[in-house]
Amino acid sequence: MADSVLYEVSDGLATITINRPEAMNAMNIEAKNALRDSARTAAADPDVRAVLLTATGRAFCVGQDLKEHITLLAEDRKSGSGTTMSTVRDHYNPIVRALAGMPKPVVAGVNGVAAGAGLGFALAADYRVVADTATFTTSFAGVALTADSGVSWTLPRLVGPSRAADLLLFPRPFSAQEAYDWGIANKVVPAAELAAEATAVARALADGPTLAYASIKESLAYGAGHTLDETLKTEEELQGRAGASEDHSIAVRAFIAKEKPRYLGR
Repeated sequence: MADSVLYEVSDGLATITINRPEAMNAMNIEAKNALRDSARTAAADPDVRAVLLTATGRAFCVGQDLKEHITLLAEDRKSGSGTTMSTVRDHYNPIVRALAGMPKPVVAGVNGVAAGAGLGFALAADYRVVADTATFTTSFAGVALTADSGVSWTLPRLVGPSRAADLLLFPRPFSAQEAYDWGIANKVVPAAELAAEATAVARALADGPTLAYASIKESLAYGAGHTLDETLKTEEELQGRAGASEDHSIAVRAFIAKEKPRYLGR
């Protein structure tokens, strides 16, 4: 992977770190390619049982690197190609699909400002641990763009359609405490404790029943767009799969023996 995104796997936990602190982790083409490929690698690796997405420096990710973007737009105007905005198709959509769709839990350790696509990446995670100094903003309308990176799907499901419209139409920073109050942040911790706490949460998930977590992700995504009856049927099918897993047998035996289960992810 490129230096702009670091990738490490340790005992079933993949840590993906956006690493452009000098640019507040803005996404240039190199970083977008690396983040997309890292997320896909983690999703496909059977030895990875949970993922931690975080960043270095004082920002989580401020979205598109506008310095590179304006250069590419100028090149588009000269060539008439209009290819710059294909980054949504080529980068942002695949990144969000990989994070939200992988059959394993993803934790976002939000160490600082998350704006635009950076907000989208955080919202694509299953659990968000946020530094108390972090801030969020949609930012898209501020540069005359619409939402991407899944924000128009994830944000209203967390904060409601009315507040989502307000935050998108009138982009402005909101705090970690507001993010917690609105259901975006699962946990807010002092900034100095962010790395340790986010890692602990991700580690707990990596040590847990991976197949059950995959089914929970699948059922939540399915239920968001289907009727109760359809969702009940899907839950029935997913529960049958989970009940037949080795992890379920391990959990039941451990419960009876009053021992801590050691899951195998199968």
